[in-house]
Amino acid sequence: MKVTISPEVLDKLPDFSLGVIHYSDIALTESPKMLRGRINLFVESLRIEYEPSKLTEIEGVREWRTAFKRLGIDPSRYRPSSEALLRRLIQGNPVHWVNSAVDVNNFLSIHNALPYGIYDLSKLSGQVVCRLGTETDTYEALNGREVQMQGKLLLSDDEGAFGSPIVDSVRTSVMDGASQLFQVIFFHPALSVKQQDDIIGSTARMFTEINGGEVVFADAVRANS
Repeated sequence: MKVTISPEVLDKLPDFSLGVIHYSDIALTESPKMLRGRINLFVESLRIEYEPSKLTEIEGVREWRTAFKRLGIDPSRYRPSSEALLRRLIQGNPVHWVNSAVDVNNFLSIHNALPYGIYDLSKLSGQVVCRLGTETDTYEALNGREVQMQGKLLLSDDEGAFGSPIVDSVRTSVMDGASQLFQVIFFHPALSVKQQDDIIGSTARMFTEINGGEVVFADAVRANS
């Protein structure tokens, strides 16, 4: 699956990059107790350390808010998904369990304070492009709303927009039976190449430890890719 970043995005965020991982032979299950315990323990530690008003002390939250502003997106109106999830959990809302792939993806998102997307590769077609949305980019989102993505950072394939660091679509969601998965990590520009590579590596290791399968491809997509 070829992934590119549009020149329009790189003009506004020259050091923006993506982590891209393709998994095969994944076996989705209900998340094991070990994973649930680890996630709940991490959430409790966040609640002790941070109040909702102090979220911008987390580097990933602060840097992604800055990146959204540079892209012309109001981060108070359209929050990065990682910040939105962190905010809900720190406010005391329970973890919403879906399946082993989605739950690991969400844990990695809050652990690294970065927007993560996980998609069913069989539902994607053609090349994936990270770009800014146009007036025709709309989709049914996982939050139950029909979202208008004009001017927002998104991922699209030959069928149109399907994902974003704000909210992903129902069309490419990971449901029971999915075995070929496509994961995208949205890196803010303040992360070094080494930090990005380390996050890609640790993400792939944890994901396959929980879900089995193999890593077909894992790399970063950058301006010079």
